[in-house]
Amino acid sequence: MSQKLRTQLAQLPEDVKQLLRQHHFDEPQFLALAADMRSASDRNQVKGEVLPPHSDDVQDLPAAGSTQGDQLAQLGEAALRAGQCALVVLAGGMATRMGGVVKALVEALPGKTFLDLRLAEMQTLSRKVQRPVPLWLMTSSSTDAGIRQALGARNDGSTVAVFPQRLSPRLSPHGDLFQDEQGQISLHAPGHGDLPDALRDSGLLQKFVANGGRYVTVANLDNLGAGIDPRVIGFHISHGKVATCEVVDKQGTDRGGIPVRFAGKPQVLEEFRLPSDFDPDSVRVFNTNTFHFDARALLETPFDWTYFVVHKKVGDQPAIQFERLVGELTSHLTTRFLRVPREGKEGRFLPVKDFDELNMRRAEIERIASHRGMLT
Repeated sequence: MSQKLRTQLAQLPEDVKQLLRQHHFDEPQFLALAADMRSASDRNQVKGEVLPPHSDDVQDLPAAGSTQGDQLAQLGEAALRAGQCALVVLAGGMATRMGGVVKALVEALPGKTFLDLRLAEMQTLSRKVQRPVPLWLMTSSSTDAGIRQALGARNDGSTVAVFPQRLSPRLSPHGDLFQDEQGQISLHAPGHGDLPDALRDSGLLQKFVANGGRYVTVANLDNLGAGIDPRVIGFHISHGKVATCEVVDKQGTDRGGIPVRFAGKPQVLEEFRLPSDFDPDSVRVFNTNTFHFDARALLETPFDWTYFVVHKKVGDQPAIQFERLVGELTSHLTTRFLRVPREGKEGRFLPVKDFDELNMRRAEIERIASHRGMLT
């Protein structure tokens, strides 16, 4: 099987090979993953005892205006004024539930795209701390060109920069290269776990650390509640761990990665990774996919990634792809969980997956956008 797949890769059209090379496709790793085509449950689930988090693993964000909240805000502002902070926005996803458009270019508010609001927020923050705060966007092969075109001259490669994540072919259920109904090879971005490698490939992280950068905040493009907040940065600095993961209270049937104790330490595990005897509802918070990392740890720590088996439909045909998730960094980096507000002007969790959710959230998005300087 591996020899057949290797031959198929060698026979790819030259333009496809070039595209894969540009996106740092790791052929030996891909072949190794394809050679181990166990069922998704066997490959994805962790082996060993999983426990709820300890009481001190998850801490609440001190309220704005409180003594402790103000102290943390001052600590965070000092780091910002020293040029020690950057924001990475995960912007590689196509809004398939919005008609397959580049989500960054969807209007979150009338006349204002998600990208517009992110840029305005960072400009407001930069004015406040009297120096540029970098905004870096991790794109995919599907979103890169559109985002670069929308940014135009604002993409200076430093204060505002774009860097692509990786690219990989899909497989058929039989382990061959997947072909769509037109006989074309189907490529995909293998998940936001690409972040550390893609940042290193770009050179942005090395330059940032060399110039005194120390903290990197990571957030989803469509969660406009998540960004750089001095109080949150201050919390991250104060606890001394190299990673902070934001969590919010679950509501209703919310599902997602949850903080647990596994292998003797706190980390995020997605529900599909949990053993069958662990009840995810026993943990009443979940991960918002907003993280704060020490930049040097991102740059220098070797990460042994788990690539998860994901079953997809491309058209009407079943396909298999291998993905990694940025939350797995918490299994390698000592992590503290921060419970943040979900609602109100201090809310830090406003995901938008489709137009119905966007319409439902617009009033809240506008309130937060006004509060955080996105509408100046």
